[in-house]
Amino acid sequence: MDARVNVFGSPTAGKVLKHFISAGKAVSDTALPAATQELVKIRASQINGCGFCLDMHTKDAAAAGETSTRLHLIAAWREATVFTDAERAALEVTEQGTRLADAAGGVTDEAWANAAKYYDEEQLVALVSLIAVINAFNRLNVIAQQPAGDYQPGQFG
Repeated sequence: MDARVNVFGSPTAGKVLKHFISAGKAVSDTALPAATQELVKIRASQINGCGFCLDMHTKDAAAAGETSTRLHLIAAWREATVFTDAERAALEVTEQGTRLADAAGGVTDEAWANAAKYYDEEQLVALVSLIAVINAFNRLNVIAQQPAGDYQPGQFG
């Protein structure tokens, strides 16, 4: 499968991706736990059907020590016993924030209050920012039909 456009060779895509990457780096440098960040990126990518991002983030998470059990159960996190209450709260905000068109009013007050029990204001800002950034990456890759499967952990630095 070939991508519809070459996002890695396009000067315009390069400029846009530079900003996406910069925003992602700002989030990765926060106190939001790295494992939570990967869970959020994977869950949003599952919802959006972004194979490229799923390939990248599952491999990066595994390389960072995430277990295969947890990786396999992200889509069924509500029924899985392997996630902390804090991770569950982040995953709920991720789902509601990714499915904005399906949720009248976006993220519910209940989901937000639950997340606020586990994350301080800066971590919540990081969580919201991460959800926005991964959704932007997902949309670019899904629309361009970026192929998945060849990513190597750490490939993009």
